[in-house]
Amino acid sequence: MAAGPTTAEKSGASTSKGSSEGSSRTGARNRKFRVPGARVLLIGLGVLLLVAGVFWALYGSSWFRVERVKTSGTGVLTPREVEAVAAVPMGAPLVTVDTEAIEARLREGFPRIESVDVVRSWPHGIGLKVTERKPVLLMEKGGKFIEVDATGLRFATVDTAPLGVPRLVLDSASSPSLRRFDADRLLQEAVRVRGELPAEIARNTRVVRVTSYDSVTLELTRGRTVFWGSGEHGSVKARVLTALLKATPKAGHFDVSAPTAPASSGS
Repeated sequence: MAAGPTTAEKSGASTSKGSSEGSSRTGARNRKFRVPGARVLLIGLGVLLLVAGVFWALYGSSWFRVERVKTSGTGVLTPREVEAVAAVPMGAPLVTVDTEAIEARLREGFPRIESVDVVRSWPHGIGLKVTERKPVLLMEKGGKFIEVDATGLRFATVDTAPLGVPRLVLDSASSPSLRRFDADRLLQEAVRVRGELPAEIARNTRVVRVTSYDSVTLELTRGRTVFWGSGEHGSVKARVLTALLKATPKAGHFDVSAPTAPASSGS
């Protein structure tokens, strides 16, 4: 009879089989670790190339460079004047344009500009969105006119008075109120009164005359005058004056300094 495998042979076979299976599992694990590592390296290389490509496109290529400037929102100023002071670097990479520096140059060069927004218009443009100050009062000096905005800022001097803007007369040289309220404070008071006027009355106002802090008079069209008093309770005075003008259209003088007891007279 043929002899069966010995115990030693069985043990060796089992050991050999176990070693083979262990080697296979180790190799598989190693392959699993090696493949993801290569993939990460390739992804990293791809990202690096992409970043380098974007950087070159923005800074080194001719694809995104400044070729034109467009100005909007101007009224008194012209686009050519604005663009000359803005000094946008033509031909420069669009991404490198210092928009804050351009805004600063325009605000410094033109006090008339209340605000300006400098925007990149891809792929080749710069936009200058300008908001100009609007005069609400005019101060005449030496045959010229100083424009005053709604904040009381005297921002420009012009040769010709803009249409529809009342003239401010500070007739307060002998007023005792100057001890407490200087000319600038009275200017602010006049601006305050002007800001309370309804649109229709504002259009018909020719002069805002300030004698003292509590003595402001409006000179309207057709020779009419309005004693406003101080700038206090302005919105109430505006409503009362509107009602008086409708109720007594032929009156020549109106007093709303005490809005609870207004008066009109003359014809």
